[in-house]
Amino acid sequence: MTSDTAKSTKPMKGKASPTSHTYYSQRMKLHYLDWGNPDAPPLLLVHGNRDHCHNWDWVAQELCDDYHIIAPDFRGHGDSQWVYGSAYRRSEYIYDLAQLIHQQNLAPLHVIAHSLGGGVALCYAGVYPENIKKMIVIEGTGGPPGNYYDRPIHKKIGDWIEQTRKMAGRLPKRYENLEEAFERMHEANSHLRADQARHLTAHGSDQNEDGSYSWKFDNYTHVMSPLDILPHETRELWGRIDSPVMLVSGSESWMDSVEREKHVTYFKDATHVTVQDAGHWVQHDQLDEFLRLTRDFFD
Repeated sequence: MTSDTAKSTKPMKGKASPTSHTYYSQRMKLHYLDWGNPDAPPLLLVHGNRDHCHNWDWVAQELCDDYHIIAPDFRGHGDSQWVYGSAYRRSEYIYDLAQLIHQQNLAPLHVIAHSLGGGVALCYAGVYPENIKKMIVIEGTGGPPGNYYDRPIHKKIGDWIEQTRKMAGRLPKRYENLEEAFERMHEANSHLRADQARHLTAHGSDQNEDGSYSWKFDNYTHVMSPLDILPHETRELWGRIDSPVMLVSGSESWMDSVEREKHVTYFKDATHVTVQDAGHWVQHDQLDEFLRLTRDFFD
């Protein structure tokens, strides 16, 4: 299924603003946004790797009249605490979602998730299928990093050690000012409008003591544990999801289009939609069309 539309030119509305909250997961203090409307059906918005909860601000502005929207920052991302002395495992991200849903009594709920967040949310749904009403997953079935794929165990662990050792010597990138960081953000996704890139940059960076700026995410999120949920186990979890799932892809994304279509077959009730003139961040690149698809699917 393919969706064609013109690029949205609509600026971000100012009709609603979220409140910031924290919760605890494995003794870590994690952050989330609550967009209010607590009597409405809950909707969880889950961001991707090295992103943050404000990636969903445009979507949340449009849907918060109909849903009680919660948008968390994963550990090591946004305004959530970083991990020290451990690895960023998918299973730990799943636990973070499970804790938020449990503590805030959100189930059963709708979910929209992107990239890494999509993979994590799908695994959660496979463990707790009764907690999911409907799910939309944007480019979130690409699988875990190559470290997880079938290789000799000594090779997996050895490569992870080398990657982690290199990461230990890598300092966070520093930008002289917010304008320089904005230019890097815009360069990374040419589909973004300037106002979108500035918004994401402002919420996704911190000022250092010397006046420069760095991204909020932990550099160690680049390196995930080699010992976690394997691809065949991931597909087993997908097969346990009873609720309808819509998989969304961008026509200009780097993800393999053949694999994206193939992934539908692992679910009990899934459809796949390709949005034209969109890359990996479909919810940014074609906001109006993504909202139309979302409303149609959830309704």
